[in-house]
Amino acid sequence: MAQAVFPAGAYCRAVERIIAAGQRMDRFGWVPATAGNISIRLPDGNLAITRSGGHKGQLGPDGVICVDPQGRPLAPGDRPSAETLLHCQVYAHDPAAGAVLHGHSVASTVLSMAGGDALVLEGYEVQKVFAGQDTHAARVHVPIFDNDQDIARLARVVAPHLAGMCAGYIIRGHGVYVWGADMDMALARLEGLEFLLACELEKRKLP
Repeated sequence: MAQAVFPAGAYCRAVERIIAAGQRMDRFGWVPATAGNISIRLPDGNLAITRSGGHKGQLGPDGVICVDPQGRPLAPGDRPSAETLLHCQVYAHDPAAGAVLHGHSVASTVLSMAGGDALVLEGYEVQKVFAGQDTHAARVHVPIFDNDQDIARLARVVAPHLAGMCAGYIIRGHGVYVWGADMDMALARLEGLEFLLACELEKRKLP
């Protein structure tokens, strides 16, 4: 397959990073079928984000669109995911956030359906990938919110908890949201969280 050629510019660099992130997430099985979404904040405040309905492991340049900070597409006919609002919420809350990732792993789906309003991670060295964590002895709380097809309503439920989220959050039976200052940091935090969730799932299988 021929290598895609991108013209210069912040938007096109963002598209390249989103495509690469989608391929990386797909390799780990975190974006099955058309699940998940990926975004980057552009220098002008707009967002480059995956188009609704595309497979994130098979993205091309046309699988990414540009929306304004409220999630409205800038090009007529473009259709962002309904969950774009959750990306916009993170960027509005955290001026330092540069990339947001949403995946649907087996571990996050199964653990979140086991009940409770948070997962508590403790004793893992990998916890130190999260902001403010410098020891495995700390307790990392990952909030769990009930799934809701009304994304605006879900965003209102999430909003009061954003300030305390160093490791992102989970939507029950759905998947995780993680962010970072740039795509590299967001991916590191996603991989860290997914590793820890997979460990927790394995622990629950022990006698």
